[in-house]
Amino acid sequence: MEATFRALSEHGYSELRMRDIGEELDVSRSLIHYHYDSKHDLISAFLEYIVEQYEGSVDVTEETDPWSELDRRIDQCLFGPEFDDGFGHWERMRVYHELFSQAQHDERHQEIFNRHYERIRGSITQVIERGIEEEMFRTVNADEIAQLITDIIHVARERKISLGQDDAPEQARRAIDTFVLASLVNPEFVVTSMKSSN
Repeated sequence: MEATFRALSEHGYSELRMRDIGEELDVSRSLIHYHYDSKHDLISAFLEYIVEQYEGSVDVTEETDPWSELDRRIDQCLFGPEFDDGFGHWERMRVYHELFSQAQHDERHQEIFNRHYERIRGSITQVIERGIEEEMFRTVNADEIAQLITDIIHVARERKISLGQDDAPEQARRAIDTFVLASLVNPEFVVTSMKSSN
């Protein structure tokens, strides 16, 4: 999978050949074909691999309060986790978004991306719903707020990757804080918390 990532980074999706991946691995093309019938099958497996890396790496515990968890999930999507293999978040996102741009022509890749977005949105929805239950957040439509946050994140990543607007993720984070998360604040919870601390 990492060899596929390196080959995609160098050649791009449209120019990628199985031979390029084999050269990254220093193995024959026939050995790769033993495991994957086609370039398409390998790219689909790679896409699922990179999606799993992001979905499983948010560090939360049962003690993490809804505000902190929501912050971590947003930061994870915008700024990414740390990787030890020399390829950072934005190198991975460039490959991810290149495959995303091709998904309109590929039903299998559409399914993978749709599942990924549903899980991201679903995880944010669950945090918001928990915040509502614990009366930290106002009563809102958690699905719609989660969808809005997810859309802002995706557009910010596209602005940085495709348009070279390097400050887009930071701008998006500030906008989410100011216009979205601020709207979740439950004034009654704030008042109660201030009273209990006094």
